[in-house]
Amino acid sequence: MLAWPAAPAFAAPPALPLFDAHLHYSHDAWDQLPPARAAALLREAGLKAALVSSSSDEGTQQLYAAAPDIVLPALRPYRQRGELGTWMHDPSVIPYLEDRLRRFRYVAIGEFHAYGDQADTPVMRRVVQLAREHGLYLHAHGDADAVERQFRQDPQARILWAHAGFDTPERVAQMLRRHPNLWCDLAFRSDHASDGKVDPAWRAVFLAFPDRFLVGTDTFTPERWHYVVPHAQFSRAWLADLPADVAEQIAWRNGERLFGAMRAALQR
Repeated sequence: MLAWPAAPAFAAPPALPLFDAHLHYSHDAWDQLPPARAAALLREAGLKAALVSSSSDEGTQQLYAAAPDIVLPALRPYRQRGELGTWMHDPSVIPYLEDRLRRFRYVAIGEFHAYGDQADTPVMRRVVQLAREHGLYLHAHGDADAVERQFRQDPQARILWAHAGFDTPERVAQMLRRHPNLWCDLAFRSDHASDGKVDPAWRAVFLAFPDRFLVGTDTFTPERWHYVVPHAQFSRAWLADLPADVAEQIAWRNGERLFGAMRAALQR
């Protein structure tokens, strides 16, 4: 019997790089997950870069020091947990932000929470001004009304809409058509894909706006850090159901396009 020659061995294709646009490393995570271990998880997940904020900002600084080649620091207005619903009414937030902006370098302010007219308080208005003065993105967690109010305050603002507002794909598409300086992260959402297949309504939006979405994990509690690697695997699975060029844009090219120059400046 003839024996077929052994099939040549081919290296497996490299995993699709990811730009994770929504991570937190807050004070209650530090003891459970030291910076070196957190940085190792980012590398294990195959992240090309990660937008990181924390409560307080000290966590961001620690993780940035551990992985300056991956971490892009964002400045949260929260100094500790429990300020999520009050910060926009607390004038002491402004000197805190101004002091951090003098001492450290960032690519964004946020992620911050504000809904409806909460985005029109004097504190929130000053945050929009600070982002403009320092050339930073706003990482905004809120409804479409709050996003609209921020754009009215600064029509040239650049806003990354956290979780795509937890809104419907149809509403998200409307917002993207209206605001060319609006992008969306898909953190802590699963309605856009399941079992490696993209939802048809979301597919239409991704194909219409391939340059406006980024993936994200959202480690809003220490326990969520256990999902950094599995979430990267989940993201690669559903991205593989999109055309390759669209998948690459959402996976990492959009993040690189938005933050690449700022990332290079941080590393100089």
